Amino acid sequence: MAAHIRILLPAGAACLLLAGCVSFGAKAPPQLLTLTSSATPSAGSMASASVTDAIVVDVPTVERTLDQVRVPVQVSDSAIAYVKDAIWADKPARLFRTVLAETLAAKSGRLVLDQVETGAERSTMLSGQLHRFGYDEDARVAIVRFDAVVRKPGSPLRKQRFEASVPVAVVDAVTVGAALNQAANSVAAQVAAWTVG
Repeated sequence: MAAHIRILLPAGAACLLLAGCVSFGAKAPPQLLTLTSSATPSAGSMASASVTDAIVVDVPTVERTLDQVRVPVQVSDSAIAYVKDAIWADKPARLFRTVLAETLAAKSGRLVLDQVETGAERSTMLSGQLHRFGYDEDARVAIVRFDAVVRKPGSPLRKQRFEASVPVAVVDAVTVGAALNQAANSVAAQVAAWTVG
């Protein structure tokens, strides 16, 4: 037993010394932000459809400022900062895609899929570009701006811009995150009505 202790003590001491020299990344934020759809199918609900009746929701494209997990602040036309300690659990485009899909499924009753589940070219396809998804300092609002594109088999492409903004009284991670969630749900409801209309 004593021999084991003699062997383990130097190893433990080495670990303590190493801990002072090695960094395992930045300090974790107090919490991660996410989006929650305010319109979701009820538990146990089912949907089935032919390929032509399904709606495929693709992940929106984004500019580089949104292709990360921090929340941008539009300081001016040419300057962007970030909300302190505001970190998304995933990239905004993927979180927004989930809200879009949940809202579409709840409001339309249609079968809603993503491209991972089906590569069908005959389905209705909803895609687009997420232009704004952050805080606007001049207007003091959280803003979501999305250019939606719908492709239906046998029909011309349709494109429309949707936008929603929510006033923000205090600029911190929790308040801005909640406002962006509200704005994202508003845009998703508008897009859902337009897509199936």
